Amino acid sequence: MDKKRQLIYFREYFWDFFNKQKEKTKDKIDYVLFLVTVADKIPKKFFEPMAGYDRLFAIGIKFESNIYRIFCCFDKGNLVVLFNGFQKKTQKTPKKEIEKAMRIMKEYFDYKQKGDKNERYNDI
Repeated sequence: MDKKRQLIYFREYFWDFFNKQKEKTKDKIDYVLFLVTVADKIPKKFFEPMAGYDRLFAIGIKFESNIYRIFCCFDKGNLVVLFNGFQKKTQKTPKKEIEKAMRIMKEYFDYKQKGDKNERYNDI
């Protein structure tokens, strides 16, 4: 399958979340992220804009009786930048998780603008 989008992992935020998960949960996350890269149109159940938050999207993953969210944004059209992730335990997305994602997104675009050569984001 041809890739339609490229994923990058900005700093260690995503990996901090991912590495705490059980192996089967990691497999499901990997599968959904693969779909994000190859689908012509990403199904809404996996990918949706965060209402009221400019440029912020959430990748949704359901596994067993758990729901996970990974925040991300687009950069340069088909580049998806992954930020923090968390396990959703209530109907509403916790404001502190959204605020954290917004801080990381600002950090990412500030980093890009400065062109800091001492830091790098993780590309797959």
